[in-house]
Amino acid sequence: MALSVNDTLEIIYNLEKNLGFEIIPIEKSINRICAQEIFSTYALPKFNNSAMDGYAIRYEDYNKPLEVVDTVFAGDNKDIQLDTATCVKIMTGAKVPYNATAIIPKEETIINNNKIEITKNVNEFQHIRFIGEDIKLGELLIKKGQKINFAKITLLSSQGISHIKVYKKPKVAVFASGEELKLHYEKIEDYQIYNSNTPTFIARAKELGCEVTFMGQAKDSIEAIKELIQNSLDADLIITSGGVSVGDADFTKEAFNTLGFKAIFDGIKIKPGKPTVFGKIEDTYILNLPGNPLASTLVFELFGRLIIQKLLGSSQIYHNFIYAKMAENFNNKKGRITIIPGFFDGEYFTPSQKRTPGMVSTLATANSIIVLDENVEKIKKDEKIKILPIDWKFFTEEKKDFLTK
Repeated sequence: MALSVNDTLEIIYNLEKNLGFEIIPIEKSINRICAQEIFSTYALPKFNNSAMDGYAIRYEDYNKPLEVVDTVFAGDNKDIQLDTATCVKIMTGAKVPYNATAIIPKEETIINNNKIEITKNVNEFQHIRFIGEDIKLGELLIKKGQKINFAKITLLSSQGISHIKVYKKPKVAVFASGEELKLHYEKIEDYQIYNSNTPTFIARAKELGCEVTFMGQAKDSIEAIKELIQNSLDADLIITSGGVSVGDADFTKEAFNTLGFKAIFDGIKIKPGKPTVFGKIEDTYILNLPGNPLASTLVFELFGRLIIQKLLGSSQIYHNFIYAKMAENFNNKKGRITIIPGFFDGEYFTPSQKRTPGMVSTLATANSIIVLDENVEKIKKDEKIKILPIDWKFFTEEKKDFLTK
């Protein structure tokens, strides 16, 4: 029995998987998911330092001529105490004398006979970077489940951290079935068509951070498909398409069942993509998508990507959305939650004109989708809607209602 969209999502949110990890150099951790909480071991700045080239003074002396008694460069380890009416010349990043309470930029001074006069107003503590102002000692820097990017590597390297624990990339196996379809590198006859689904899911799973293996194309027999499935059971996730609708001249579903397939859900109350099956054989999840190219891809974007987020170990497992405006009046047949692909230009969303489930060209010009509530019949031009990006990741740790109502 087909499940509601909400029930399907709840199942995915609560999937369980024992995730492996590895320890790698931070330079190789880009786009990986952190498998540990990382706390600072150093405060930043580690000591009070100057934000300017200039002079370190005691604030109470700013209206007096000040004798320059020393020079401090970045990297110097001098313990200096300022006496009344004295100052030190200081460079950006240099350690500030412990009783200095302001830095005067050199261009705001006049120097004569080794004494300076300040030419502008002074604020107490100006241009001093204080201990822990940026990062406090023991501060949580990176949460478990967060993706590592260049900015996270900035944090790690600032703490002298060279290696971190990350989750292993999920292994995804993709195979094709159905002798009526030919792979893109094969020669076809006039009555045959190319299989676009398999290369699509191989490419998409790689884009999403998985290790992907193409297992081949099976002939139309249960035994041939069983062989591919058995050879794929070391993967975390098997993705295939076709053979899931009632009446399909295909043996995919039957082959899975003979190997102890346990269905987690069998069908989703959504358009397009209702005949989507998800389950497990032992520790391997299996996502069997519809055979129609657009339908299978749209369902994957709404549900399959979340499955992969879970397998990556990401804490961001909920769809995020951007508020936009509808570019034109739009009519919809109500009764079922519906996925509409289209193009978002930063303000307006324009629905794709080609939306038949068997089409392949639509997503090449679309960058987002809207998901319409089952009661939506019409959306007016300029009406506020919620869009979900599909060509960049946009997830969140907080569950949000992304249906346009």
